[in-house]
Amino acid sequence: MNLLLHFHLLVSAALLLSPSLAHEKFDSHVLPRPLNILEYQETPGILRSNELDREVRLLCDGWRFAVEANNLGPWKTVPSQCAEYVREYVSGRGYGVDLEVVGKQGLEYAKGLALGGDGKDVWIFDVDETLLSNLPYYADHGYGLEVFNGLEFDKWLEKAKAPAIESSLKLYEELLRLGIKVFLLTGRSERHRSVTEENLRNAGYRNWDKLILRNLEDHGTTATVYKSKKRTEMVEEGYRIVGNSGDQWSDLLGASMSNRSFKLPNPMYYIS
Repeated sequence: MNLLLHFHLLVSAALLLSPSLAHEKFDSHVLPRPLNILEYQETPGILRSNELDREVRLLCDGWRFAVEANNLGPWKTVPSQCAEYVREYVSGRGYGVDLEVVGKQGLEYAKGLALGGDGKDVWIFDVDETLLSNLPYYADHGYGLEVFNGLEFDKWLEKAKAPAIESSLKLYEELLRLGIKVFLLTGRSERHRSVTEENLRNAGYRNWDKLILRNLEDHGTTATVYKSKKRTEMVEEGYRIVGNSGDQWSDLLGASMSNRSFKLPNPMYYIS
């Protein structure tokens, strides 16, 4: 790749990830694309289609990195240029490997904990895309390319068919074996308690200590505020939050954070 092309690609990536864009209106369907870049060699020509594919993939790598590092800011859908990229990632081996890495790191950390022995050490898990996978639903809805439809998602949720994320199930079971209490803190509504419990049991989860869902008074608040409030209540009750696993930064950030947090990958949707 010549220097001119390399320069233009760096500029495109810099524009995509620049913090100065954080306060501007974000259009998730618009990404800088090197479609008009000419590649000047000894004989002038244009980028071939496979080279274009590589450059789009690089830009989508950058976009996904920004998502996982919480650098991107609020977004509603996967950029259209990255639809196939996200589909390949979440339905391929890469997503599974990334989930396994997070689970193994959590397991290593948990095994090294010096527990209080008084039943007050707890680990918090989110539910969707943390314990349970909604990939069957998102496969029918563009893997995040479509704007989220709560009514359609509730229809899927009420089937109680979401499979377990295996690396999370392994961590979950080991935490119980170690004597750490498990609290489940989800943005799901209280009206979905029974179906959530059914789905969790169907997927192999047992013996959680608490399942906390949104009450009517919690609706209308952001996930960060809601989950911060619930964690603060745990701390006030004397619990020590030794770990927290979630696929959204809003699962992990805010008040009364855990001693250590574990972010699972999710390039399909964003919750503030």
